[in-house]
Amino acid sequence: MHSVDIHGAKIPALGFGTYGMSETDVQRMIPLALQAGFHHIDTAQVYGNEAGVGAGWAASGLARSRVFITTKVWVSNYRGERFESSVDESLRRLQTDYIDLLLLHWPNREVALAEQIERLNALVDGGKVRHIGVSNYNTAMLRSAKRLSHHPLVTHQFEYHPFLDQRNVIETTRALGMAVTAYCPMAVGRVLTEPTLIDMARRHRRSVAQIVLRWVIQQPGMIALSRTTHPTRLAENVAVFDFELAPEEMGRIQGLVRPGSRIVNPPGLAPDWDRTG
Repeated sequence: MHSVDIHGAKIPALGFGTYGMSETDVQRMIPLALQAGFHHIDTAQVYGNEAGVGAGWAASGLARSRVFITTKVWVSNYRGERFESSVDESLRRLQTDYIDLLLLHWPNREVALAEQIERLNALVDGGKVRHIGVSNYNTAMLRSAKRLSHHPLVTHQFEYHPFLDQRNVIETTRALGMAVTAYCPMAVGRVLTEPTLIDMARRHRRSVAQIVLRWVIQQPGMIALSRTTHPTRLAENVAVFDFELAPEEMGRIQGLVRPGSRIVNPPGLAPDWDRTG
């Protein structure tokens, strides 16, 4: 598994995402995913499956040092002592004494950003968290968060797939010295019926999912999250490091951008997205 090395963090470039998965499915799939070669597991407090992640990695038999765990603090836990106590609960559920990467899940305008970032930093200082970052920010918020943090923000996680123009936020994330973590790369299945991607998959003798994951991780400093509840697809999804897309192919995929392609846009949580988002 290749990794993105940034500010001392060595983040596996392909992560196993668990959004929308039940605790039972997560507990079943995590040992299989780790066996297949995924060593980066992405979860969140609000997913309700951290305990499944913890039980799954513990059942795998792998040393804790070989499993990179990302989780996210939910917005209702940002204020006061609830922040750290919620992370303590995450640690208990995950069966670990440290979290590799902790993210702020969504912006929360009711709690000062400075307070949110300060609490993230305090957890690094206390040894409960090794690396920190944010998720679902616009570029203005991202610049502010970077300025407020005395520990490096190592990644910005946001929706990214072939149909969504995220150039501004990608460029800003990189300019601020952060890696991009792309979630929803399959656009909830829309990529599977895209003729350009189907043609490319045939020529490479790969699946469309492999083409899309390769497109993400082939871009500098990018991490892709892949999710499945089908054990047979695990080996396929992780087998994206033994081929490359030509520059012309990368450009053709970039050219699939279409207006109105944002999928994840929850009212009350989503920020004012950047113009090209």
